[in-house]
Amino acid sequence: MTAVDTVRHVIDKHGKLKADVANLAEDADLYAAGMTSNASVNVMLAVEDAFDIEFPDELLSKCTFTSIGSICSAVKGLLEAAA
Repeated sequence: MTAVDTVRHVIDKHGKLKADVANLAEDADLYAAGMTSNASVNVMLAVEDAFDIEFPDELLSKCTFTSIGSICSAVKGLLEAAA
């Protein structure tokens, strides 16, 4: 499973979107698709678990969790920094 697939799975399970995650573009606004700020916290925690990472304070913003692509970009940066 790729990082994008993993993030899509997490969003599907925890994002509580009105739209089908499988049909969303990587740059689609997850908040416009129905994700609430409470759901974004659940997504963040599940992404941390899925990738065995911890988001630092500077990444704990709406911007980081706005799209599949922005989440993947943050994850990629954290994984590269840990390597």
